[in-house]
Amino acid sequence: MQTHELSPRHKRRKSKRIGRGGKKGTYSGKGMKGQKSRAGRKLKPAIRNIIKRYPKLRGYSFMPLSPKPAAVSFSVLEKNFSKGEIVSPKTLSEKKLVARLKGRAPRVKILATGELTKALIFENCLVSKKAKEAIEKSGGGVK
Repeated sequence: MQTHELSPRHKRRKSKRIGRGGKKGTYSGKGMKGQKSRAGRKLKPAIRNIIKRYPKLRGYSFMPLSPKPAAVSFSVLEKNFSKGEIVSPKTLSEKKLVARLKGRAPRVKILATGELTKALIFENCLVSKKAKEAIEKSGGGVK
């Protein structure tokens, strides 16, 4: 389905015509004078002025939130890697252990959940303190 194939869920409701005679009184519920009482009135959305002014405020800076690194535990590495292999975000995404973000391998953090018995080499990965100790204990290294 594409945008031009969409149809509204509810029928269109015609707006009520006010101020054309009848028993609504002299101003027909529109009050006296002013922009809101005129036919074909158009008011700018109040929030637009705030949005337009916002970047000009002192101290304003827009910083998109960077995604959190993908967490990988020892138990997953134990199953999918053999002794002496290099563990990097690229190899993890190739083995489909972490999902790619916008076509790239994401940032990865190694956590010390489970047990690591194999000597693995870690490249371009964030590593927790306990994980680093366990990696060095098992004979691996962090680059």
